[in-house]
Amino acid sequence: MLAVQRRDAIAQRIRAEGRVLVTELAAELAITQETVRRDLDALEEAGIARRVHGGAVSAERVSLVESAVDDRVARNASGKRRIADLAATRLVALGATSVLVDAGTTTAAFAEALVQRWPQHVGARLVVATHAPAVAAILSRHPAIEVHVIGGRLRQLTGAAVGAQTLLAIQAMTPDVVVLGTNGLDADGLTTPDPEEAAVKAAIVAAGRRVACLADGSKVGASTLCRFAVLGDLDVVVTDAQPDPSLANALGAAGAEVHVA
Repeated sequence: MLAVQRRDAIAQRIRAEGRVLVTELAAELAITQETVRRDLDALEEAGIARRVHGGAVSAERVSLVESAVDDRVARNASGKRRIADLAATRLVALGATSVLVDAGTTTAAFAEALVQRWPQHVGARLVVATHAPAVAAILSRHPAIEVHVIGGRLRQLTGAAVGAQTLLAIQAMTPDVVVLGTNGLDADGLTTPDPEEAAVKAAIVAAGRRVACLADGSKVGASTLCRFAVLGDLDVVVTDAQPDPSLANALGAAGAEVHVA
């Protein structure tokens, strides 16, 4: 395979999956890791990828410019469904009675999975709060799930409520579990592009007795503008991509369980 063909194949994979690892590409393409690194450097120069420790992520995933929620729904949809299914199954097994769900496309997929998996009988009542009207609408379809919608100023770009009213409501809550989305997850913590959404996410993290972060492969190893949590804040990470060894070690040292769907 010519270098240009190989780099085109790597670029297509980065666009499709959001993230690649040097070790995996070297094994799959039967080339040296040094060759992979040169290819990734070339793709970074072309504006296609951004190099991170152990591999690269899509340059689109680390932009400081947020994507609209409609644009993000289709990205890695199958991976998000796998994450959602595993997270919902674990939540049902945990037996939590109250949950706070973050805004986002992966958390919306989680809401869909929870509606399918939560028991229907009266004794299975679950209280769920969210500042995302779209997530609330999904959860409201289940007869045993009591939905509380947190108010505030709605950001059209992401469909999330933000602002002082939102923060006050979340700060008064003590849910058994919070289910969190993120735009970036690396060794330094969790990040998102918008300061107001970062403030809401930080409040969500502080509120929960247990914190579960749902992050598809495009978020793992990525970083954006505003950090709202460190790895030590997390109890569980559910993803569809195995973190690179350094991030996996950092998560383990912080006490976070990692589950790959």
